[in-house]
Amino acid sequence: MNKPVLVIMAAGMGSRYGGLKQLDPVGGHGQVILDYSMYDARQAGFDTVVFVIKQSIEEEFKARVGRRVERHMKVRYVFQCMDDLPEGYAVPEGREKPWGTAQAALAARHVVDGPFAVINADDYYGPEGYRKIYDYLCAHPDGDVYEYAMVGYLLKNTVTEYGSVARGVCAVDENGVLRDIVERTRIEKDGEDARYTEDGGESWTALPGETTVSMNLWGFNRSFLDEAERRFAAFLDRTLVDNPMKGEYFLPSVVEQLIGEGKAQVKVLLSRDKWYGVTYREDKPAVTAAIAAMTAAGLYPDELWPEA
Repeated sequence: MNKPVLVIMAAGMGSRYGGLKQLDPVGGHGQVILDYSMYDARQAGFDTVVFVIKQSIEEEFKARVGRRVERHMKVRYVFQCMDDLPEGYAVPEGREKPWGTAQAALAARHVVDGPFAVINADDYYGPEGYRKIYDYLCAHPDGDVYEYAMVGYLLKNTVTEYGSVARGVCAVDENGVLRDIVERTRIEKDGEDARYTEDGGESWTALPGETTVSMNLWGFNRSFLDEAERRFAAFLDRTLVDNPMKGEYFLPSVVEQLIGEGKAQVKVLLSRDKWYGVTYREDKPAVTAAIAAMTAAGLYPDELWPEA
């Protein structure tokens, strides 16, 4: 079996953050969040990384991230392009937004032919999730039923003090297998717990802080890319009618379809690490302080990617 690779979705501009947050330093030597993600992944066993980026940021991305990492990991670059669509489909006039996380993962279909983990570039996941997902992928090749995995986090460890977040709220059975995942697009911190709204804040529903949520740290085999590619046209048929300017092909929606059809099962690997991210600019000081504290405690070296 091919060794698992790490696919990093880094093509999105941070609209709520107000800039290209993937390249905003949080470490003492100019490191960005995904430097720590790649360090943790490399420590877990990953030695190849595939960056999914926009072609317009290629040179800046390589200069500020890629060339440092190339000394320590094998690196590939692929582009998420709006016009990377099935034959016979075109980008609707006026659309500016990419097609979502499933299309971002599909950008890697020409360079990934085995097991892979996929993450967001602007989320800090902690070391535990990478160790668990790597070990799982090494032990679970594709079979008659696809055996995928997702690292689940406690909701209380993934919310920001400064606004709302979107999270995939998970239902997990007694064997740790994912039964259902529902995307809640507006979740806010509420003491030790949280709450979500579906009507713009007119009403709220409580969510316990111990709720398991997805942070888009998934483990797949090549089969996932083939399934997502086959289903893309059906998504477009619906979306080009219902929401042509902003509809997104979400990675969890493909997973949910496969579970519903009995084609896949997803093992939920629980991590108790705390998530850090820069959803809003006000988040950055807390992330910077947390990274500094973990570095001082010896979890990370001052220089993640030293020159040979």
